[in-house]
Amino acid sequence: MLEYLRIRDLALIEDMELDFAPGLNALTGETGAGKSFILKALNFLIGDRLASDMVRPGKDKAHVEALFALPDGDMVLRRELTADTGRSRLFINDRLSSQDAVRDMRASLVVHTSQHGQQKLLQPAFQARLLDEFLNRPDLVAARDEALKALREVAAQREELAARARSLEDRRDVLEFQQREIDKVAPEAGEEERLEERRRALRDMAAAQEAQERALAVLRGEDGPGVAEALGLLERSLDGLARLAAAPGDDPNSSGDASGWSGDLAAISAFRQGLSDLERRLRRRPAPAASGSDDDDLDMESIEKRLYELAQLKRKLRRTLDEIVDLRREIEENLSFLDACRLDLRTLEREEEALKERLCAVLAGLNPARHEAAARLAQALEGELAGLGFSEHVRVAFEFTPHEPWPGCVEDRARLLWVPNPGQPPQPLDRIASGGELSRFLLAVVGLMARDEAATLIFDEVDSGVGGLTLNRVSDRLAALAERRQVILITHWPQLAARAGRHFQVSKEVADNATFTLCRRLDGEDIRKELARMAGGGGQGEAMARELTS
Repeated sequence: MLEYLRIRDLALIEDMELDFAPGLNALTGETGAGKSFILKALNFLIGDRLASDMVRPGKDKAHVEALFALPDGDMVLRRELTADTGRSRLFINDRLSSQDAVRDMRASLVVHTSQHGQQKLLQPAFQARLLDEFLNRPDLVAARDEALKALREVAAQREELAARARSLEDRRDVLEFQQREIDKVAPEAGEEERLEERRRALRDMAAAQEAQERALAVLRGEDGPGVAEALGLLERSLDGLARLAAAPGDDPNSSGDASGWSGDLAAISAFRQGLSDLERRLRRRPAPAASGSDDDDLDMESIEKRLYELAQLKRKLRRTLDEIVDLRREIEENLSFLDACRLDLRTLEREEEALKERLCAVLAGLNPARHEAAARLAQALEGELAGLGFSEHVRVAFEFTPHEPWPGCVEDRARLLWVPNPGQPPQPLDRIASGGELSRFLLAVVGLMARDEAATLIFDEVDSGVGGLTLNRVSDRLAALAERRQVILITHWPQLAARAGRHFQVSKEVADNATFTLCRRLDGEDIRKELARMAGGGGQGEAMARELTS
């Protein structure tokens, strides 16, 4: 039961509080005052969406909160709508929750029936769902839905598998050709980079060897006098000069030259000794160490040949080497899939056949259960309609049409028919039902189908098109419903509003160039004035109001 509803800063509502009572609660007011918007706010609280422009101008957020008294305890729902982003947040008992959570509880909180429900009542699919809700074996409906869902999933898997197999079968020749070309070369991931690195290493080794040999040739003088030989000649020449300069002679200053040549001779000797050391190091220079790769055994010719093979394969398949390696793996997987998919398809076909047999077995039990439930529901609806002002001769029946939800499985699909007057053949509701008749029919259906006694029944002008003595019947039916559960009624009929245990008046006012939707609870004389207004005002309205409140 809905005990309390508060709406703040939503559209024309600044701050509105409603304390609902058990039994019948009526919301009345002029057309366009905002009665239905109060219910729209309630529907927003329990899962519907609202646009951000529904936030009152100048406000950051809109708030809707409600207190529900449920069999297992009270529950507070609160939902906020932001003006800037249009996002909303839902709280259940002050804990942040998801929209799905409250949608799952919606049927146990409110059953909202509006004028639009009449159009749903005309839809055969809706009529079929009504019958299934009236079954004594709801497990059969669930089993039917589960079997059909499983069948569709298996069929989709089988079709997807078969489609992929057909696509690959059309490409088998190409795949096998690519596989043969790749296997001829047998490339490995990263092989090209390793070969390029090995080729660079071999080139560096060759260049180093060549430089070493050139240096030795210069030192040894293989193509002419070597540096070492020339230095030996130079050393001997300087030695001679030094001895000559040191011999006694006629020149008293000659001994000074000897010490100079000796210094040069020592420098040349040291340099020649350094060249000797250099020559020994060049002769002893070791070969570059191996990297430990399998490619280290390849010579330059083998490397160039292998790189050419890889380049040819890349040009032929128009892919990089890594892509070719991946392609090889993909081809293997696809060809293996083609070899294995026949078995997989047979497995899925057997599973599909088993599910089909299961669905047929469920329908074999569901179809007679629907026929039995149709007889009970038709009888119950006839009793409800008779109490709502229909002729005692009114008849309701369900027409069943064979339908195959899956090839080979027959399901009886129901369609609601009625005979409002004796002597007429049964016909669908959309052919003969007037607006008033549909309103009462919808009231009868809701009264029968709303089984959760804790849920609040909300009727939004479902009395449209009803008048005269029939209106009294509708009033009696609503009052009877309200004796065992909470009902919230939006109506323009004073005869219905007068039956309410709690009456709210919704109005629209303008103050300081701003429009406000207001709601106030009526008591005593205020109720009488509102009923008089609803009855047309004046003396006639006053008379009806006095009669209804006496």
